[in-house]
Amino acid sequence: MGDVRGLVEVVARALADDPAQVTVTEAEHRGVSVVEVFMAPGELGRLIGRQGRTAQALRTLAQATADRAGRKVQVEFRDGQPRR
Repeated sequence: MGDVRGLVEVVARALADDPAQVTVTEAEHRGVSVVEVFMAPGELGRLIGRQGRTAQALRTLAQATADRAGRKVQVEFRDGQPRR
């Protein structure tokens, strides 16, 4: 499932003002891969886009990539850094 994580990471870093602040994690939950995107405070709006259009497009790309492997994926967007 690393293909989906890599795709989401590349797009998120391209949209961020500070790509070094972008962190993408992936976990399995009830048969669904959950990809979480963490961005610097205040930058999350750039990734979500107007009326959520950019976020929805990213979710569509992620699901299309996962479908090729016969998997399901869920993309979540978070402000700040992941908990350790």
